[in-house]
Amino acid sequence: NETVLSNQTNPLKRNEEVAKVEVTVLALILFLALAGNLCVLLAIHTTKHNQSRMYYLMKHLSIADLVVAIFQVLPQLIWDITFRFYGPDILCRLVKYLQVVGMFASTYMLVLMSVDRCLAICQPLRSLHRRKDRIYVVFSWALSLVFSVPQMFIFSLREVGSGVYDCWGEFVKPWGAKAYITWISLTIYIIPVAILSVCYGLISFKIWQNFRLKTRREQCVSLAPQSSAGSTLARVSSVKLISKAKITTVKMTFVIVVAYIVCWTPFFSVQMWSAWDPAAPREAAPFIISMLLASLNSCCNPWIYMCFAGHLFQDLRQIFLCCSPRYLKSSECPCEHDFDSSHKSISSNFAIKSTSSQRSVTQTSTT
Repeated sequence: NETVLSNQTNPLKRNEEVAKVEVTVLALILFLALAGNLCVLLAIHTTKHNQSRMYYLMKHLSIADLVVAIFQVLPQLIWDITFRFYGPDILCRLVKYLQVVGMFASTYMLVLMSVDRCLAICQPLRSLHRRKDRIYVVFSWALSLVFSVPQMFIFSLREVGSGVYDCWGEFVKPWGAKAYITWISLTIYIIPVAILSVCYGLISFKIWQNFRLKTRREQCVSLAPQSSAGSTLARVSSVKLISKAKITTVKMTFVIVVAYIVCWTPFFSVQMWSAWDPAAPREAAPFIISMLLASLNSCCNPWIYMCFAGHLFQDLRQIFLCCSPRYLKSSECPCEHDFDSSHKSISSNFAIKSTSSQRSVTQTSTT
């Protein structure tokens, strides 16, 4: 039970020192993932920009990360504490199924976010309606549920020793484990990373083109007559503002992608190594810990959101202040007044931006 996809070398014993490290790492990851993603979902639910397409995709990525935390990290933590799986066969199959569902869903939501940012930068006039967004999100979840079905047939409650039962996988020998782990690596890691690379290659090229165009416009503005310089400068400034908001979302998704690659690369490298090399050191501590780092991705994403979307943290802080006893004793919560008034304003299509940029957009739309 050291990994989601494969078994231990020896099912009758384990390294207790490594098990303690596993329990500590998994407990920390579980706490950070639950706290971070719940805070992000609460902040998105209460923010005035919750109708934004980007926030809609962020919400589902946070839900997918919660699925990873609850149905992958938590069962693995309990399993590492007890060493054996204590439960019926149907529970064994269900746990193994849900562990992989979270892996698929988190990956495909990240791909969907990256494709959305690629279209927003490369084809800004092509608008994806919210109905289409829902179709793509539902399709991603459905694909995750379907691709995870083999887990229910591979894993079951089996006798691994004399009177010892555990949730164990049985592959067709000699090629079953190699074929299955290779397929999982292709569908969760290799193909998505290829799509992400193409998306950000196109985005980088488009941003470079846009930067060159802006440089030329600034040169034209500096050489233009004073009478027309004001109106031209205003148009250039508005273009800069929109581009800055888009580029901020691109930076955020890019950092999420980098975190995804950094966390998942050791996991799938080790999985492929153990599947194709019979002499792989499966019981070595670095070998096992590198596989645990994959779950770290689910607790990194919410803090990346908070870093790039600073107003999410501010909105969440206002909510907690309003719920504190000091404010509950007062007749009117100042945060509620600010929050209600902010809901009346018109939000931008590209909502993720710095606080200063957000204030300037509001003032511009008001005038």
